[in-house]
Amino acid sequence: MKEFAVQELTLGQLLENTAARFPDNDAVIHADRDLRQTWSEFSDCVDTMARGLMALGVQKGEKVAVWATNVPHWLTLMFATARIGAVLVTVNTNYRNTELLYLLQQSESENLFIIEGVRDHDFIASTYEVIPELRRQKRGMLQVESLPHLKRVFFLGSEKHRGMYSLPEVFSLAGDVSDEAYERRKASVSPYDVVNMQYTSGTTGFPKGVMLTHVNIVNNGYWIGFHQKFSQLDRVCLPVPLFHCFGCVLGVMACVNHGAAMVLLEAFSPVQVMSAVDQERCTALYGVPTMFQAMLDHRVFSRFDFTTLRTGIMAGSVCPEPLMRRVMDRLGMREITICYGLTEGSPVMTQTRTDDSVERRVTTVGRHMPGIEVTIRDPETNKEVPPHTVGEVCCRGYNVMQGYYNMPEATAEAIDAEGWLHSGDLGSMDEEGYVSISGRIKDMIIRGGENVYPREVEEFLLKMEGVFDVQVVAVPSRRYGEEVGAFLIAKEGADLAPEDVRDYCRGKIAWYKIPRYVAVVDAFPLTASGKIQKYKLREMAARYFPEAMRERHERTL
Repeated sequence: MKEFAVQELTLGQLLENTAARFPDNDAVIHADRDLRQTWSEFSDCVDTMARGLMALGVQKGEKVAVWATNVPHWLTLMFATARIGAVLVTVNTNYRNTELLYLLQQSESENLFIIEGVRDHDFIASTYEVIPELRRQKRGMLQVESLPHLKRVFFLGSEKHRGMYSLPEVFSLAGDVSDEAYERRKASVSPYDVVNMQYTSGTTGFPKGVMLTHVNIVNNGYWIGFHQKFSQLDRVCLPVPLFHCFGCVLGVMACVNHGAAMVLLEAFSPVQVMSAVDQERCTALYGVPTMFQAMLDHRVFSRFDFTTLRTGIMAGSVCPEPLMRRVMDRLGMREITICYGLTEGSPVMTQTRTDDSVERRVTTVGRHMPGIEVTIRDPETNKEVPPHTVGEVCCRGYNVMQGYYNMPEATAEAIDAEGWLHSGDLGSMDEEGYVSISGRIKDMIIRGGENVYPREVEEFLLKMEGVFDVQVVAVPSRRYGEEVGAFLIAKEGADLAPEDVRDYCRGKIAWYKIPRYVAVVDAFPLTASGKIQKYKLREMAARYFPEAMRERHERTL
């Protein structure tokens, strides 16, 4: 094992180093658009955008929110903001107006980049609804009553929209910034500055802005790639979203550290992914379990050549052993790895290695990453427990976030006085350091890799006419690991049907937060002190949602 040492590099410096080492190698390939850039071309493009943003007045420390799928120039923006000391704030593309407004307000973002939209969701229309001032105010003079920090809105493309700057306009202004001013700005950026904010439900409450530094994600990305044996010869297919740490850290930062080519897809499509692997001769593939399942079960699977694949990552939710074995055998990914962590940990704290036994790779989430301590602690006493004893999984090291943006109390709940980041997950560790995850202390639901915090859905549903009270819990799912289940108490005289609840949610909250299972009950199970017993509600799911329980039974056969 290579000796650990923290790389004190900014994202900009890391990219410059990689471009100097492999200038003519493929760096960014948009397989669904046949667009590609070498490392030198990508680095030059980043410089042009960075200078254009400076020319428009983007200052060091400003937040730049991006609401977009994996389109061309998403990565350019990620590194351009990093080079000038701005903070990229990633926005989940499933968000709707209420969630977008919350994120922009809580993050105090000064800038917003958007695309046209996703499927039936028009981002441009949503943006004008959330920011009506855009239609009537001059660019550069934006004053928004509900978003007092917001200064600029950009369209991440060439089209022009009222009140927004287009990408060609940003690029065209690069010449207005002198070489000296640009170099001064780059030199002012510290590796320990915050570079990225990703919103997560964390362990409690509404989504929080996780502040990650250059050091956090540069180093985590390095070791993630190292454990897959990445080099400049690798070509990594990334159909996972860049707004999530799976895409921008496990994917992008692992590749940039080792000079591996990034083969991007705007969104997941089984056929497009298989075609990209085949045509681009990919050596690695990333995905959540449902993505791999969709490819393996597809009727045209046999038409594609997967012989170049050797490694990759399956993460985001529980990885079933039968599926892992099929991925190794039928996709040829015999060196596939499993990663475990949380956004607050940059995100990976443990990873299996390519030379671990198959059993280790299908039954554990691996060992601690270099430079990161991982321990299992008693949730009540916070003391370390013996091997094979279930407790809370905690970590400490260079990877721990700087904190939640403007939420010091929530930060103190997540990171204790000794610097341990508490995951909220239950697990155990064997004598050799391999960690197995067994459940969660916190109530957060993980549906196919997307985090859903029950309180957020509960407070939304409480606004629905006829709802007296509501509790949201995880319901086991064979396909997604967990689904969202809602138990409601109706107001007197109200007639609530499950489909009414789902109809109320559609178009107002992200689709993956909409309860698949809904039951109307007379009361919730309570403790003697009157506290709702959520674990009993999860047990009640067997009676109220038998179809979900059948899925769970089939999964264990």
